[in-house]
Amino acid sequence: MPRANACEWPTLALVLATSATWILVIGFYTELGGWIVCPLAALAVTLQSSLQHEVLHGHPTRSPAMNEALVYCSFGLWIPYRRFKSLHLRHHNNDRLTDPYDDPESFYLAWADWQKLPRPIRAVLTLNNVLLGRLLLGPVVSMVGFLGAEIRMVLAGDRAVLRAWLHHLAGALPVLVFVTLVAEMPLWLYLAGVSYPAMSLLMLRTFAEHRAHERAEARSIIVEFCPLFSLLFLNNNLHVVHHAYPRTPWYRLPALYRAARDDWQQRNGGYVYATYFELARHFLFKVKEPVVHPIRHRQDRDPRDAAKAAS
Repeated sequence: MPRANACEWPTLALVLATSATWILVIGFYTELGGWIVCPLAALAVTLQSSLQHEVLHGHPTRSPAMNEALVYCSFGLWIPYRRFKSLHLRHHNNDRLTDPYDDPESFYLAWADWQKLPRPIRAVLTLNNVLLGRLLLGPVVSMVGFLGAEIRMVLAGDRAVLRAWLHHLAGALPVLVFVTLVAEMPLWLYLAGVSYPAMSLLMLRTFAEHRAHERAEARSIIVEFCPLFSLLFLNNNLHVVHHAYPRTPWYRLPALYRAARDDWQQRNGGYVYATYFELARHFLFKVKEPVVHPIRHRQDRDPRDAAKAAS
C-alpha cells in the first residue's frame, strides 16, 4: 500500500514532540526529582523506540538519511538503530516468522539448542515466557543474548555491525552529556529508572506479538482496545495488519483494521485479545507457551528421542 505524501506530517510532529518532551522532562530533573521524571521519561523513551520502528520502515520521509537523523540520538541507549533496522527487516519475512533460526526476533528455541542448555538457563527462559517474568527479566535476557551475538560478530570482523555500533555511540554521547552534565541526573538512575522500564514496556508488546502457527498470517496478534498502549506502540497492537502492510504509517492501521475487522480476525486464526489487561489476566503468572518451538520441535527432534517418548 503506497504512501500518498512525500512527508508524513503526523509522524514528523510526533518525533519532534517526543524529543522535546524528553528534553524538558530530563532537563527539570533537579526541580521535579526522580519519582516524577523517571516514569515520564520512560514513556518518552518507549515512544521514541516505537518511532524508530516507524523510521526503519521508511517513515516519515522518502529519504532514509533524513529519517535516521530524526532518531539518531537513541534515548534508550541499548540498541543501535542500524542493527535494529537490519534485524527487524529480516523479521518481516512472514514465511519464516517465529522460526528460531531465521527470525532474529523469535523468542523460541529449536529442540536441539534447548537440549544443550544448563537447567538454570532453561528455568530463566521459561520464566521469561511468563508475562511478569518478561517484564522483570525480559530486558536482561534479551540484551545478554543480543550483546553476546554482536560482540562475536564484531570480533569476527563484521564491519557493518561495527559501523552500526560506532554510529550508536556517536548518537548516545549527546544523550549521556545532557543527562549527566546538563540535567545532573545520575547515570545509574537513568539506566535503572528510565531506560530499563522503557524496555519492559516494550516487552509487554512483544510478549505475545507472535506465536508459532502453521499459517503465516495466524502468527501475529491483534489487541483491540488500548488507547495508551496504542499510542506508545504506534498501533502495533494491530500487529497482523502491520505485517500485512509494513510500509503503511502507524496512524492508518486502525482504519484498515476497522474496515475489515472480521476478515482480519479470521486471517489471524482468532489470535485476538480485547486488551492488554486481558492478556495479563491470562498470563501474568502463567507460562504462555513453551520455549521450544512447537513446529521446529517436531522437525528437529531426534527420531530416537521421539521413539523413547512414545514408549
